[in-house]
Amino acid sequence: MSAYILGLDLGTTSIKAVLLEKQTRAVAASQSLPSASDIADFSGIKAKEQDTRRIVDTLNRCIALLPRDKLQNVAKIGVSGQMHGVLFWKAKSGCDWSNGNFFTAGHISQLITWQDGRCNNTFLSSLPKPDSHLSVSTGFGCATIFWFMKHRPEFLKDFTVSGTIQDYVVAMLCGLDRCVMTPQNAASWGFYNTSTSMWNVDILNATGFPLHLLPQCVPSGKLVGHTCHDWHGIPAGTPVGGALGDLQCAVYSCLSENTDAVLNISTSAQLTFAMPADFKPPDFPQPHSSTTFFPYFGCSYLVVAASLNGGNVLATFVQMLTGWMKELGVELSDQSLYEKMIQCALNQESSELQVIPTILGERHAAFSLGQMNNISPSNLSLGHVTRAVCRGIVDNLCAMMPAEHLQQAGISRIVGSGSAIARNEVLRQEVERAFTQSVIYRQNADSAVGVALVFCD
Repeated sequence: MSAYILGLDLGTTSIKAVLLEKQTRAVAASQSLPSASDIADFSGIKAKEQDTRRIVDTLNRCIALLPRDKLQNVAKIGVSGQMHGVLFWKAKSGCDWSNGNFFTAGHISQLITWQDGRCNNTFLSSLPKPDSHLSVSTGFGCATIFWFMKHRPEFLKDFTVSGTIQDYVVAMLCGLDRCVMTPQNAASWGFYNTSTSMWNVDILNATGFPLHLLPQCVPSGKLVGHTCHDWHGIPAGTPVGGALGDLQCAVYSCLSENTDAVLNISTSAQLTFAMPADFKPPDFPQPHSSTTFFPYFGCSYLVVAASLNGGNVLATFVQMLTGWMKELGVELSDQSLYEKMIQCALNQESSELQVIPTILGERHAAFSLGQMNNISPSNLSLGHVTRAVCRGIVDNLCAMMPAEHLQQAGISRIVGSGSAIARNEVLRQEVERAFTQSVIYRQNADSAVGVALVFCD
C-alpha cells in the first residue's frame, strides 16, 4: 500500500488539502474549499478578522472529502498558511476532540489577519525599533499584540498562547500546550532576528510585552509532534511538521533552478527569487525599500517584492460592480460577473487606460493609494477597465522589482503560480507582456503542494 504526505494550506480565501504519493511525489487527490470566514468590520478601526471556528470547520470538511483509504496511509502532515496574522487561545482548551474523528475550535479568539489595518503609522512609530532586518507593519503578529496592550489589555488576559492560524492547527493536531513556530512565520511577526534565530526578548521585555505569548521557535522543515487522536482516518501518532509560510511553500513547489524567479498572484502578489547561499541580510530594517528578504529553508533567503495588491484588487472590482448592479435592481453572481469581465478583457487586447491598483497601499508606501489615468470616453468599457486593472497588478510588481534587478541576478525564466493567475488568462497575457524572460506556468504549484513536498523527504 502506498504511503502519502498530506499538505494543508490555510489561505486567506480558501482551504486547500493535497495528498502526494510519497515515492513518486505525484498528486493522488486534492480538495479546495472557500473559507468564507471574513468578519465585517463595523468598528471603524480598519480591523480585518476572520472567524476561526469557520476556518476549522472548513478544514474538517476539506479533509473529509479526501479518499478515506488514502488518509489511513498518511505518513506525515505538513501545514502552511497566511503569514503575519495572529490568533490567541488558551492552553489545554484550544480545541475539542469529543466528536472522536476531528477537532473543533475551543477557547480561541478570531484570527486577526495580515490585512488588518488597525496599527496606523502613528501607532507603529511609537513602537521600539526591532533588532532585525525586517520592518514591522500593521497586520504583523507582534504589532497587533502591542495594539491590544494599549487599547484592549483585558482581551489578552483571557489567553495564554498565540500563533498564526497554521501554528494553531499544528498545536491542536499534536496536543501541544504552547505554540511552536518556524522562522518563516516568526519573521513575519516582527521583532525576530533571523540571523540569531531569536526573538528580541530584551527589547520587548522593556515595554512590558507579554513574553509568554511568544512562540517557541524551531527550524523550518522540522517535525514538531505527532497527531494525538485519529483525524478523519489519519492514525494517531502520525508525524506533523512545524507550520510554514504560504509564500515559501508556494515558491518551493515551483522553484527548480537558481535562474528562476517565481511570480505568485493569489489574494496578494509576490515576485521572488532565491539569494545565493552565502547571502546575509542587512542588520537594520529598510522601511522604504520595495523588496525585502524572507527566510527560506536552512540558512537561505528569498528576495521578495511582496505586494498587498493582487487578486484582492480584482475581487474588490467585482464587489463594486455587483454592488452597483444590485442598487440598479440587477442580480448577478460574483462568479458570473468575473467570467464576463475576463471575456470582455480578452476581446480588448490593449488599452491606453492606466490603473494604479494599490488600493490597499503597500508596506513601503502606505499612503500611495489607487489611481486611474488617461481616462477618455472611448476607454471606459468593461473590457478596457478589466484589462487595465490586470495590467496594473503586474506593472506594480515590476515597479517593485525592476527588470534590471532580475537581469543582474541572472534570472532567465519567470514561473507563474497562484489561484489568480490560474483562473485569469488576461493576467497571464499581461505577465508575458511585462517580462523579457520566458514565462511558464506550474500546474499544481501552490502552498499545499509545496508544504507536502517539504515533508516528502
